[in-house]
Amino acid sequence: MSEQSAQTRWERFTQRPLMGLAVVFTVAYAVPIVDSPASRSVAIACTLAEWGVWGAFAVDYLVRIALAERRREYVRQHWPDLFAVLLPLLQLRLLRVVSTLILVGRRAQMASQIRLTTYVGGAVVGLLMFGSLAVLSVERASPEGNIRTLDDALWWSFTTMTTVGYGDHAPTTGMGRMLAVGLMLSGIALLGLVTANIAAWFISRFEVDDVEERRQTAAIEALTDEVRALRAEVAALAVRGDTREMVSEEQPR
Repeated sequence: MSEQSAQTRWERFTQRPLMGLAVVFTVAYAVPIVDSPASRSVAIACTLAEWGVWGAFAVDYLVRIALAERRREYVRQHWPDLFAVLLPLLQLRLLRVVSTLILVGRRAQMASQIRLTTYVGGAVVGLLMFGSLAVLSVERASPEGNIRTLDDALWWSFTTMTTVGYGDHAPTTGMGRMLAVGLMLSGIALLGLVTANIAAWFISRFEVDDVEERRQTAAIEALTDEVRALRAEVAALAVRGDTREMVSEEQPR
């Protein structure tokens, strides 16, 4: 078997385990924020789990490079994966969240069995959840902040992603505002993706109907041509019959 088929087998084999690790990462990231202040042992365990999940995705990326037929071309085509693998090395916890979301999304896109609607739905839920947890972690300790509970954070994330923005809750820190910008841009992108998907579905349906209509029209035209040809043959036979009768009548008895 070729190297390409080995890479495909690896991606299929690791698809579900990596998605399971993404769930573990979600829990590890959420526990210290929701259960604040968390004990030292819980915080250390969650941090180790986060780094472990990131390490698994990093190993997966290296294995895919090793199995690729053209490694340099593969790295150029999958540069977001390399960016996501190197991002957590900056030692910021929030960057591990961003990198893990990128890696999960990239692997989900590689899976042909995952439909676009499922991917978009998962992206919406993931952004809402991680956006809420992230903004809560940076805004809860701000003296001027008004996002104090998980309910406030979820409400803020939902209104921000949908670009409604009621204004009853808003980030006051620099990091919180950066999160708000990212969440708004993500919401706009997902909304555009959903709109484009719906438009493409309608266009495909119209194209199918148009093709069927053209096929039926062509069949009717072919049938009309056959009927015309048959009428011409019948008319020709009738003319021949009349000619024969006239000739037979003119012959002397």
